[in-house]
Amino acid sequence: MIPRSPEARAEDVARAAYGKLIAMLASRSGDIASAEDALSDAFVAALRTWPERGIPDKPEAWLLTVAKNRRTDQARKEARLVITDEVPDMPDTKHPHPDLAETEETLDERLKLLFVCAHPAIDAAIRTPLMLQTVLGLEAEQIAQAFLVSPSAMAQRLVRAKKKIKSAGIPFVIPEPDAFPERMGAVLEAVYGAYAVDWLEGAGDLSHEAFFLSTILTQLAPDNPEAMGLTALIGFIESRRIARVRRGVLVPVPEQDTDLWDKSLIDQSAKLLTDAAQHGKTGRFQLEAAIQAVHAARTVTLKTDWRALSQLYAGLLHIYPTIGAAVSRAAAVAEDAGPGEGLAMLAKIDAEALDTYQPAYAVRADCLAKLGRTAEAAEAYAKAISLCTDLPSRRWLEKKSTGLRKKMS
Repeated sequence: MIPRSPEARAEDVARAAYGKLIAMLASRSGDIASAEDALSDAFVAALRTWPERGIPDKPEAWLLTVAKNRRTDQARKEARLVITDEVPDMPDTKHPHPDLAETEETLDERLKLLFVCAHPAIDAAIRTPLMLQTVLGLEAEQIAQAFLVSPSAMAQRLVRAKKKIKSAGIPFVIPEPDAFPERMGAVLEAVYGAYAVDWLEGAGDLSHEAFFLSTILTQLAPDNPEAMGLTALIGFIESRRIARVRRGVLVPVPEQDTDLWDKSLIDQSAKLLTDAAQHGKTGRFQLEAAIQAVHAARTVTLKTDWRALSQLYAGLLHIYPTIGAAVSRAAAVAEDAGPGEGLAMLAKIDAEALDTYQPAYAVRADCLAKLGRTAEAAEAYAKAISLCTDLPSRRWLEKKSTGLRKKMS
């Protein structure tokens, strides 16, 4: 295995431990912005010193120590004291750095930060974006794309929210159970948002982290059916991890080899979904988990129940309407009732909303190809490829487009 460069290792740590480090730095002061500044300085120091001195045995602990020192230095500057600008060396036996493996303490700090970001004093519209940045380390630009606003507007909103947390003195504590319903929705949205970032082709650190947090939230709120629904949803998707990409090319769920699926994880997720249903309060994550359960049933039935999928997507659109759900329903209808019906379903969706949504063009291309409208299908595939942002999906679309061109020639 090729050793990771200092730069790549720093990126690994940033992806895997950003939220953990921010939570530990901000929990006592309540100042998220200064914690972020200190951690940013620590990463700069790492990029400057690790190539020369080597990567520390415990890079997360090294970064935490540097960030704490930086923050202390800043406090001294503000108090007009003389300071030094030294970067700590490798851990030694006299003053070992703490081990930042997942402990109850570090887990509690992250959960506290999640619930701080979901506090009623914070504008509801910014709670999920705030968690995505502070706890899970996403950039404002990434978050802005997901919420369809400009990066500058999102950055300003995030800054205001962090100032609000500090000025309002919101305590960094896990709230009492009776406060969960008011805050849990935004927390679950943020965890799922984090999972979606690298579930397909990322290193997996963030998606594994999100799955872990969703499991903990389910344990923390065992009577919350949506928490159970989210954990079941992620579990179903995770069960297919090793089957969804082959030789760098996306393999759509209906085409995946079910022998590669994790049957134990499927069973666990199915039980969680069943338990959630007992509460009689169907929500977005339960419905999305139910959709994944239909796909998982192919391990037994050997076929996909497209009618059930189209009905579940209709239900999801009723309680949580999104472009993604609308396009997915059109795809399911196309498989169940024919490509013509799928195209008709796509035509009902707001055209402007679909203009930059890659899956819509992929579904349209597939429907057109099945109807023999190859020239139009080729054009739709070209548009889908131009909008694609992940390599496995792009390669799959290119494969479909190449196959279509061969038929045309």
